[in-house]
Amino acid sequence: MGRLIIICAVLLMLSALSLVTARFQSRELFVQVDRLEDKARDLDTDWRRLQLERAELARNARIDEIARQDLKMVSTSPDMTLYIKGVASNVAQPSASGSQP
Repeated sequence: MGRLIIICAVLLMLSALSLVTARFQSRELFVQVDRLEDKARDLDTDWRRLQLERAELARNARIDEIARQDLKMVSTSPDMTLYIKGVASNVAQPSASGSQP
């Protein structure tokens, strides 16, 4: 009878220790999940901010403004356009009849 009581006491102690360990691990996992959710929210906020920045940087008006201010570019007009007539190269043209010379 004494052995049975000792065995039951040991099993009760092991059960209590496993319960405490399980609760501790559960709390650690809960804290980790909360931290990861916070990080996910921060990353989502950063992603949306980057999408807005990309849209702003790709706007035609912004590109035009940077080209005019930083690069000192100006829009072309017909009076500023130069047309260059090139000499045609001597490339063999296929004849209309399809026969080779």
